[in-house]
Amino acid sequence: MLWVKSFHIVFIASWFAGLFYLPRIFVNLAMVPPGSEAERERLLLMAGKLLRFSTILAVPAVGLGLWLFLGYGIGRAPGSYWMHAKLLVVALVIGYHHACGRMLKKFLSGRNTRSHVWLRWFNEVPVLLLVAAVILVVVKPWQA
Repeated sequence: MLWVKSFHIVFIASWFAGLFYLPRIFVNLAMVPPGSEAERERLLLMAGKLLRFSTILAVPAVGLGLWLFLGYGIGRAPGSYWMHAKLLVVALVIGYHHACGRMLKKFLSGRNTRSHVWLRWFNEVPVLLLVAAVILVVVKPWQA
């Protein structure tokens, strides 16, 4: 079980690294001056590669988490209400990842309507989700 936990943590940390940086690329894209096509194309290429890599990292992160939950029963004991909250956080992280993919499609098609200021705030969301997940796993509030 410790091997599964270790790799789960590694893949989670790697996935979140992508989720921390991808919206920062979006901020830079929103600030590209008109006519700077080379800069725009370079940032779009970086964003596309980072999204694909982050998606690849998300799959084993979620899979190993499911293995811990279903296979080893972590968080399945009666009164483990913290796990319900953590699963909600995981769903929100997956939703955030999906939202990043949709934003990238808008940037690629030239239909982005978000300002760099909005994107800077959006960039803070994965930090809050990671803090919530770590607190839920380590502190285990609502444990009966």
